[in-house]
Amino acid sequence: MANPQMGSRRIVITGMGAVTNLGHSAPATWAAMREGHSGISGLEGTEFERYSDRWSVAATGQVKNWDSSPIVEHREAKRLDRFTILGLGAAAEAVTHSGVDFAKEDGERCGVVIGSGIGGIKTIEDGVGVMLERGPDRLSPFTVPRLMVNAATGNISIRYGLRGPATAHATACASSGHAIGDALNIMRRGHADVMIVGGAEAAVTPLCVGAFMVMRALSTRSDDPRKASRPFDADRDGFVLAEGAAMFVLETEEHARARGATIYAELVGAANSSDASHITAPDAGGLGAARSMRWALEDAGLNPADIGYVNSHGTSTPLGDKAEVAAVLSMFGDHARKSAGGKLLMSSTKSMHGHCLGASGAVELIACIHAVRDGIIPPTINLDKPDEGFDIDLVPHHARERRVRYAMNNTFGFGGHNVTLIVGRYE
Repeated sequence: MANPQMGSRRIVITGMGAVTNLGHSAPATWAAMREGHSGISGLEGTEFERYSDRWSVAATGQVKNWDSSPIVEHREAKRLDRFTILGLGAAAEAVTHSGVDFAKEDGERCGVVIGSGIGGIKTIEDGVGVMLERGPDRLSPFTVPRLMVNAATGNISIRYGLRGPATAHATACASSGHAIGDALNIMRRGHADVMIVGGAEAAVTPLCVGAFMVMRALSTRSDDPRKASRPFDADRDGFVLAEGAAMFVLETEEHARARGATIYAELVGAANSSDASHITAPDAGGLGAARSMRWALEDAGLNPADIGYVNSHGTSTPLGDKAEVAAVLSMFGDHARKSAGGKLLMSSTKSMHGHCLGASGAVELIACIHAVRDGIIPPTINLDKPDEGFDIDLVPHHARERRVRYAMNNTFGFGGHNVTLIVGRYE
């Protein structure tokens, strides 16, 4: 199933972990997706109170009431940004779920690749506040190690003794998709047997909310936060900024079977492309996104008709959703067209958890894994009136039972980045 130029090793998924606004574990996150529950709530926190009368945003996807102390003790937590702590929590669950014991593994054959679009933004904001109020000599000596985009990668590799390939990706909202695709090819080349991969983001901060707000990228819907994220709906008005992390343990099939691991799915293909057209707006015709999907299918050795489910990028922005639908229709043709009896199902779980920026691809890969493993397609909630021309079955409101063999995960980021991952039922 792999590109012969990259080797024929099969790469499988043996562990999942997540900390999201839908749940503080991968099973809880998936259960909420399956049931169509929303994790979106009002803009909360003392850090937002200073300008309480100037926020036009009423909804965010904050992770609330999560106790990180079993993962990171208090003294260590002070040396880490929130995005790294979220990443460590998701990684710990994924490792436990997989049953892999890194103390018994050859650390040089184990690696880690993590994506984050923003990194330690809370550390940067706090640091600027300290500098302006108290002077540069009062900054914390941990400022740089906390704010680095590669801080999650570094801390996870240290915790588990992973001395093989270790990188970090920062390609805006495509970051974790790039990270997972990179790990796939590292392992295909034979450079690692086990890897921890995924994404972490904690950008629900005054600077980030304000910056996206003045770009008019965020929903200003104020009647009910749970209805603010509404991908593909004619009344959508922007995305809902969210935080979270999701991690996976990838293994070569040979390694996983040798230790008797449970295999949840196979990562069969990945590709990425660039729009090369605009720094924030997607290519209107979805040409770059279509290239990414086509190349991922080629990488996996599949045809468009083999894909049963697409977990869309689906952010709930007017331009982004329109471009993605155009890309999918051009790529899949009548297999996607509802009016032609197409069998393809596509949904956006961002309708439930909002936009986790660089962690999005990883969070949404959980839905794809369960789609091929359990035959359950999560819904697009809040889809009351699909926009004109969106001729695809977008699974409105309620999950659908459908046995699919392959699922596709799309993530697109500012800068024109497009990433497509494909997972398959392990057989």
